[in-house]
Amino acid sequence: MTQPAATAPSAPPPPPPEAVAPLMRSLSVLRELAAGDGRQPVGELVRRTDLARSTVDRVLSTLARLGYVRIEGRDAVLAPRLLELGNAYLAASELPDRLGPLADRLADELDESVSLAVPDGDGVRFVHQATRRRAMSLAFRIGDLLPAERGAPGALFADHWDAADWRRWRARRAADPTDAGFPAVPPRRAEDGADDGAGPGPEAAWPAGFEARVAAARDAGWSLDDQLIEPGLVAVAMPVRDTAGRPVCALSVVSHTSRLSAAELPDAVLPRLRETVSAMEYALSLPRDAASVPDTAPGPSHPAHATWMRASKQELGPEFVESMARGLITLTAFGAGRAALPLTAVAEATGLARATARRALITLEHLGYLATDGKLFRPTPKVLELGFAHLSGLTLPAIAQPHLVALVERVHDSASMAVLSGGDIQYVARVPTVRIMSVNITLGTRFPAYPTSMGRVLLAGLPPAELSARLALTDLAPLTRHTVTDPGQLLALLEDVRSHDYALVDEELEEGLRSLAVPVRDRTGRVVSAVNVSTHAGRCTADEARERLLPALRTAAAAIEADLWVAGRYARIPVL
Repeated sequence: MTQPAATAPSAPPPPPPEAVAPLMRSLSVLRELAAGDGRQPVGELVRRTDLARSTVDRVLSTLARLGYVRIEGRDAVLAPRLLELGNAYLAASELPDRLGPLADRLADELDESVSLAVPDGDGVRFVHQATRRRAMSLAFRIGDLLPAERGAPGALFADHWDAADWRRWRARRAADPTDAGFPAVPPRRAEDGADDGAGPGPEAAWPAGFEARVAAARDAGWSLDDQLIEPGLVAVAMPVRDTAGRPVCALSVVSHTSRLSAAELPDAVLPRLRETVSAMEYALSLPRDAASVPDTAPGPSHPAHATWMRASKQELGPEFVESMARGLITLTAFGAGRAALPLTAVAEATGLARATARRALITLEHLGYLATDGKLFRPTPKVLELGFAHLSGLTLPAIAQPHLVALVERVHDSASMAVLSGGDIQYVARVPTVRIMSVNITLGTRFPAYPTSMGRVLLAGLPPAELSARLALTDLAPLTRHTVTDPGQLLALLEDVRSHDYALVDEELEEGLRSLAVPVRDRTGRVVSAVNVSTHAGRCTADEARERLLPALRTAAAAIEADLWVAGRYARIPVL
């Protein structure tokens, strides 16, 4: 089909009179932090946002109060709590909750990476990933944005574009021929073509031009990516439609030419891909089971009521911008079973006055984070641009590190995190303290689990059968004259650890070394790691150490668990 000629990108429309300027400024700061992979010097934020330094300082102070950023020296750093905004969109869409398990099953059956993506303007944004761990495999994250023309899903979505959509796409291609505005993909060479979306793929059966690929995908019912993103990467995608027949997302199977060529991939995966799409469309037709998609964080969430706002204002004074905080909290009104809300429901869910909620909704709609039909508001995939891709890729040690730093600053002793690895513990995060006599341990260090505080916390968190199996394979050797080597006595100690939720070990690993540890649990309540503080046994008694260290340890573990609860809602958190 013939499409309109390219035009120069038009200037964004001016904000409506009701727009909340502080909210717009806060979102610009969050976007720049996300563009900087989650960290930027404050001075660089001033330069990139073109805001006054005092304004940026107030924005960051308010974002820090909300738990969305941390200030580390001269840098501003995105914090995992910010993921709750993207979680609100994902929960409202219901796509990861309803379709994610089916995508995971397909990935296991085919032993290939599988993804779910949704249209976002003239791009494609990932909302679920089931990746294979290989040297050459998919490396995109939930929230990453790709140009529509550089991937299999884009051709499926572009088939539903109107003339204005095509004009915007052509204008973007002319203004950004190398895809610099899409940092998730390798830059395209300007000489590859201004608007055809061609990649290096050799398959002559598939025309290089994007419009031709859109037409081919329409005829076939599926779309092929023959190395459009980068050499070697191939994919096949099919649309997943709702009960009205509208494509709501695309399901892709991604492989590498070292395993399957672009010509071989469709025959290899299309039968199972079609079956899974049918299962997904059936899943979308079912009534939602509210109990199956919990999305409420444990403990108190952001108290959007006037009391918390007043307390924050009293504490921070002009460094806390209430209108900004209220606007951001508005996004958290959406979620599972709350995909589209009227103004009144948003005001009730957030505790905001109707007029305040209305201005926030208008601002967010103007910026593209919400869509409205005039009555109901819905979050859009653009919400994921607010740091979701970076934060969803954090590891457990990265999430824990700032909390370990805070713990060390409070207790003035070294703090560590470890995970269970066979019969050993392995250190995955550590913050040392500066003392004449200190415990010198590096990341990756392994110790037997049975004579260590973190090991006992981790062992106590195992199911009984697994614990018995591990202990049966463990040589309970005496490492010091204090080491517990009797199996019955060790089991009794582990039962005590399970009951009291901490372990104190005195000089069993090394003479003079005392350590106290508490568990860290994931969203399911499973113990995934342990955090400890190590100190010299001669500094105080065991009871004094327990009284001084245990409250701080539990506070640190609770903070890590709160971040894990938010971060693990839709992303898998690797322990290393």
